Amino acid sequence: MVVGDDGATRCWWGVGDVDYQAYHDLEWGFPQGDDTRLFEKVCLEGFQSGLSWLTILRKRENFRDAFVGFDAPKVARFGQSDIDRLLTDAGIVRHRGKIEATINNAGRSLEMVDEFGSLGAYFWSYEPERRTPPSDIPATTDVSTALSKDLKARGWKFVGPTTAYAFMQAMGLVNDHLEGCDARLAVETARAEFKKPEIKIVNRKS
Repeated sequence: MVVGDDGATRCWWGVGDVDYQAYHDLEWGFPQGDDTRLFEKVCLEGFQSGLSWLTILRKRENFRDAFVGFDAPKVARFGQSDIDRLLTDAGIVRHRGKIEATINNAGRSLEMVDEFGSLGAYFWSYEPERRTPPSDIPATTDVSTALSKDLKARGWKFVGPTTAYAFMQAMGLVNDHLEGCDARLAVETARAEFKKPEIKIVNRKS
């Protein structure tokens, strides 16, 4: 834990940079059920692979512009010309595999909406049992490994267990703010009030 210049107590990683601090205080761990934001986050976690989250956070608005607000139906229609455009966009991470994975995952997300009614319903079905505040923040869990395995089976890319768990932490499926962190109680309150998206069978296969 670290006490900032403003007197707030935060997880050790949430200090030292104003962007990181705001992300820690106002976003990380707060439950999210909006499909667009969920899709955006799982894609950005994939882009983060091998990089720091701060690098991605500082480029997030550029990513949103480049991928039309992470509107999955629109991204799923991206073609070679879009890939070529993105590979020349210095505002994002110009990694062909990650760009192509994002386009692929957009298509897979639409299939998931057809099956479950929403991305939120699918992802929140992986919410683990509530647990005591962590003394340390794990990189993976059995649940994130299971989520990663299922996503890969559905054709998603750049969704390893570490990426899956970082996504779960950020989107509030778990509250990994450490004991004593001022944000922990706010996240717990938000999670208690959050109404989880329910699975709705849209296209039942015969």
